Amino acid sequence: MKTILITGGAGFIGSHICLVLLDEGYEVIVIDSFENSSVNSLKRVLDIFLKKDNYLANKLEIFNGDICDRTFIENVFLNMKKCNKEIYGVIHLAGLKSVSESILNPQLYWKKNVLGTINLLEIMEKYECLNLVYSSSATIYDSKENSFFNENAKIKPVNPYGNTKFVIEKFLEDLYQSSKKSWKFASLRYFNPIGAHKSGLIGENPKGLPNNIFPLIINTAIGEQKTFKIYGNDWPTKDGTPVRDYIHVMDLAETHIKVLEYLIKEKSTYFNLNVGTGLGTSVLELINIFERTNGIKVPSVFSKRRAGDACSVIADNSLLKSKFKIIPKRTIEDMCRDGWRWKQLNPEGY
Repeated sequence: MKTILITGGAGFIGSHICLVLLDEGYEVIVIDSFENSSVNSLKRVLDIFLKKDNYLANKLEIFNGDICDRTFIENVFLNMKKCNKEIYGVIHLAGLKSVSESILNPQLYWKKNVLGTINLLEIMEKYECLNLVYSSSATIYDSKENSFFNENAKIKPVNPYGNTKFVIEKFLEDLYQSSKKSWKFASLRYFNPIGAHKSGLIGENPKGLPNNIFPLIINTAIGEQKTFKIYGNDWPTKDGTPVRDYIHVMDLAETHIKVLEYLIKEKSTYFNLNVGTGLGTSVLELINIFERTNGIKVPSVFSKRRAGDACSVIADNSLLKSKFKIIPKRTIEDMCRDGWRWKQLNPEGY
């Protein structure tokens, strides 16, 4: 039974990846500082898992700490070694992700995201763990250059958060090309993960005011805010509102496991990979589908465009489909239904 380490494993995406890994028979080690997440998400993961598997033989271990603390990371690897457990690979999700916060405090983002990653890779190298799937973002693309992005599209982040994501990609590429070790890296460039596990037990639980569109739609639907703001109705799209590529968080989680298994079997490699559906959905379409699927209204108002917003951002996911035979199978309706179920069952979150 292989052991996989997930940094940031208690977060929205991380908790869903933990569930899929456990379901596939892996042992899972989670590192999380719980600054922007809750340990309750992992307790819920075990609740879901135990309904399928009635015994639990240390399949999920949790370490509370910050990847900026190099000693903490090394102690996790040492602990596994003492238990005669080899960490076969790492899924690296830990880091800060608020665009607005990164603009206000770029120093914090460079420290947490970049320094933390350097610490992690140094310890991985020391303990001969050379397989890593990195959580990158479509934020790094030059959104003014195109609307349909493949992995070779122009890179031009417009905020500190995006800068840290891209510089980490370059760091991984430099390590791979150095040939010091047989590193195997994959940088997954997420588009817009939404939805939740179909049980409604785990889902997105932003601390403080949410920044992403889907939690804001859900909060409006449940009455936590009066109206949902649509930033601009004069974009050059079919209904005048911005278009994005939304992917179900469970499709995203399953992709991580397939890519990691590919890395473990491969020789030294590095690649970037878009993870999206290849389909564009406008803000108005998303609201209408959410209302129709769940039988509830989302009061909305139009506002002026925001500086830095893009008109249309859609993944060219042909590499995802051709190289890994992965075709995201859950629909926008599934995303809306599952995300709403999570909110209804957990109005206060975890």
